[in-house]
Amino acid sequence: MRLRVLAVGKAPAWIDEGFHSYAQRLPPDNALELVVVSGRAGQSEGERLLAAVRAREVTVVLDRGGRPLSSEGLASLLADWRMDGRDIAILIGGADGFAARIRDKAEHVISLSPLTFPHLLVRVLIAEQVYRAWSILAGHPYHR
Repeated sequence: MRLRVLAVGKAPAWIDEGFHSYAQRLPPDNALELVVVSGRAGQSEGERLLAAVRAREVTVVLDRGGRPLSSEGLASLLADWRMDGRDIAILIGGADGFAARIRDKAEHVISLSPLTFPHLLVRVLIAEQVYRAWSILAGHPYHR
């Protein structure tokens, strides 16, 4: 199972380092990749992100108003998708979030928290949560 985090815009080095510090801990069969989508004239951020989703990828939009999940809940979803043999595209919106039409096109809209986070920091948060979910499924002591 491959997981791709799709985001718009260049981040400071410390954000990229934080993301990659968690991504590199995952085994190759659960690879986590950050894809930064560049701008195209005439397309919204959400449309650009949706255009980058590959066929058969589970489309997951992160949104404060989405379905709240615990770490165990995310682990359960990842396990289900792995059993289905599907790869995953996790979309992170910009500072203004996603338009309703973008959320409506996603298979899943989930929330990391009812709190509002800076969109660049969410890259690190989702990488940590994916690693935590993997540790739950693998019985690794990271999640206690």
